[in-house]
Amino acid sequence: MRLEEVRAALEKFAAKVILEAKSNLKKANKDVSGRLSNSLQFKLNENEKTFILNFLGEKYGKFIDKGVRGAKKPYSGEDAAKQPYDKKSVYAYTDKMPPPSKLDKWIVRRGLAPRQKGKFTARKVDTAGFKKSIQFLVARSIYSKGIKASLFFTKPFEKHLKVLEKDLFNEFEVSIDKVFKK
Repeated sequence: MRLEEVRAALEKFAAKVILEAKSNLKKANKDVSGRLSNSLQFKLNENEKTFILNFLGEKYGKFIDKGVRGAKKPYSGEDAAKQPYDKKSVYAYTDKMPPPSKLDKWIVRRGLAPRQKGKFTARKVDTAGFKKSIQFLVARSIYSKGIKASLFFTKPFEKHLKVLEKDLFNEFEVSIDKVFKK
């Protein structure tokens, strides 16, 4: 098998994985801003002996994909028993919750921001500290329950990896047959 064929097979594999991962994000409504989808790409490096395929994207994508265990209890819901992150996730909240200030835009995009007569109202703690902010409440919920695994990247990667293995094996088999026939 020539290097060009290996390179083409790896690039085809990576392109399919990224295309399906973007589709999964959109279907699951996990990327409202589009920032994560737009950041997904691959880089293929090679030398005389090896190919190295790297998938790149926003740093938080790994948490969206694999999920994060909550500090107090796992995410509850109808698919809680099916979620792979409950016991297997390497990511977990232990002593720090996500910074509430970083959730402001997410809260607005999700339609959770409080409104009064159609206008946004304050989402932060008032000066007297009498009310808790929606940002703090969302951050506390994420901290205690965790983040449900979406597997937006893992599923297409594993699916297309099986196809890549078969393609490469078949190509090597054809190349070896050509060598022995000569």
